[in-house]
Amino acid sequence: MKVINHIREIRLEKGISQVQMAEDLQITRQTINAIEKNKYNPSLELALKLIDYFEVPIEQIFYLETKKKEE
Repeated sequence: MKVINHIREIRLEKGISQVQMAEDLQITRQTINAIEKNKYNPSLELALKLIDYFEVPIEQIFYLETKKKEE
């Protein structure tokens, strides 16, 4: 299973740039870029900060992608 996120979509809806978000969360813009492209999963601490930052439930940001078993 793979963790998928909607961070980019939520960030854009709220009109926040990657640079602003990086400054607000005290992380690098490159980290945000990697998370948005699903190349890096945030730590639990950062995931909780993202939930707080966007003020949305975890299910709106993250979900597990499941593959259907081929029969």
